[in-house]
Formats: sequence, C-alpha cells, structure tokens
Amino acid sequence: MDSATPKDAVIAWEGDSKEVISSFPDAAKNNLGFDLRLLQQGRQPTDYRPMSSVGPGVFELRDQDARAWYRVIYLSRVRDVIHVLHCFEKRSRETPMKEINTARQRLKAVRARIIQERKHGGRT
Repeated sequence: MDSATPKDAVIAWEGDSKEVISSFPDAAKNNLGFDLRLLQQGRQPTDYRPMSSVGPGVFELRDQDARAWYRVIYLSRVRDVIHVLHCFEKRSRETPMKEINTARQRLKAVRARIIQERKHGGRT
C-alpha cells in the first residue's frame, strides 16, 4: 500500500444501529452504505447535514423513498473510526426527540470510552 494513500476508517456500530440499517429497504441501504463508504475513504457523502442538536462533530446521512425517510447519525472520524450512533426511519419532517436522545446517549458513551482508552494508552 502506498504510504501517501490515506487509511480507510473503520465503522463502529453503536447499539442496534447495524441491525436497524440492515432492515431498511434495499435502495436506502445501498445509498446509505455508499455514503458510509465515501466517509471511510475520507470523502464527502452525497446527502448529509450537521446534527448540532446531538453534539459537535455529529452528522446525519439522509435518504428517502415514497414510504419514509431513512437516517444514519454518526460521529465524524476519530482516530480512523467512524461511530454510527443511531439509524432510524421517520415518517414526518421533524426528527423525533426520542431519536435525538438515543443518539446523544450513545455519543456520551462513545466519548467516555474514547477518554478511557486514551487514559489506558489504548486506541479508539
């Protein structure tokens, strides 16, 4: 591997996020999976926005079909890891507080883990 080539990030799935995204319709799963792959490569995804309501450095990948909107909330790359905090589908324009709170709780747990790993000389 060329040393100038950046290393792909690893995806860490928090809570049930991997199971939830696996249950999305194929088209949404493929589109969101493509965006996650772009993120792993250090590139910009096709449809995303910052989620300051969850916390700094947190973003949302978006996709939709005629039935629902599909969302993946993630913490941007930290030490070559992208933490997928929460995946869900919604039927209204506004993100339900329940979903934001789930992402916040998982973000808090991830940050606590990162701090512990740094204290003990580990890697995230």
